[in-house]
Amino acid sequence: MIAMIAMLIAVADTGAKTRQDSAWEVVVLGIAQDGGIPQLGCERPICQEIRAGKRQPEKVSSLGLINRRTGAAYVFDATPDFPAQLQRLSGGKLPAGIFLTHAHVGHYTGLMFLGRESVNAAAVPVYVTDRMGAFLRTNGPWSQLVAVPNIALRTMAYDQPTVLDGGVSVTAFRVPHRDEFSDTVGFRIAGPSRSALFIPDIDRWEKWDRSIRDLANTVDYAFLDGTFAAATEINRPIEEIPHPLMSRTRELLAGVKAKLWFIHINNSNAEIDRPDVAKEGMTFPM
Repeated sequence: MIAMIAMLIAVADTGAKTRQDSAWEVVVLGIAQDGGIPQLGCERPICQEIRAGKRQPEKVSSLGLINRRTGAAYVFDATPDFPAQLQRLSGGKLPAGIFLTHAHVGHYTGLMFLGRESVNAAAVPVYVTDRMGAFLRTNGPWSQLVAVPNIALRTMAYDQPTVLDGGVSVTAFRVPHRDEFSDTVGFRIAGPSRSALFIPDIDRWEKWDRSIRDLANTVDYAFLDGTFAAATEINRPIEEIPHPLMSRTRELLAGVKAKLWFIHINNSNAEIDRPDVAKEGMTFPM
């Protein structure tokens, strides 16, 4: 008779965290839109509550991926909160790699902390598309990080998996967004036992040549753009910044395999405390 191995499975209140035989976990490192919460100049109730010490600030949107046995860690987007986020993920140890989605300020400017003014890192791998890599090589101060080298750019091709040690792979796929300085990608993160989507920034789902519903049926978790809940939140036409509204995303993903978690939440979003909004510190087995 084959002996069965008893396994203790600890489930967090969110239902998100379970212990599997894989040592890999995704960690939510931040959930806010590029400016963080409280955002500079924000006088909304949430910003006032944070400044008054009545609730915690929200760091800028980012995920971490870590192997709890080996300590190997990867970061998805290098935000202005990069030092504090790396402290949470790995105790401040530099990551084995950084994956960048695009060149908007909340998604890559944390690279500055790898430079001579800070840790003076030695060739930390940074995974980029051709266009994102060209932006970093040809614009200061990022070009200095490449030249020293504090970072080592690793070019990703669309829809081709980047295989990492330990049975993990990351696949970049292009998404429609405001691409002033670089293209924009989302990621499919595949671990030994689970997989996840990370799409913190995208224009309306209808502008994409892919089906988010089909993609969400291929993974266990979907961390998706939740910037706005309503078109009337901001004092600019929503067409200028056409993120998908949360209600539309919920509608499109009803009944899919993946558990939906919203990320990249603007300070104007009244649904930030809804149960399907990710929370900093949540962990998910991979």
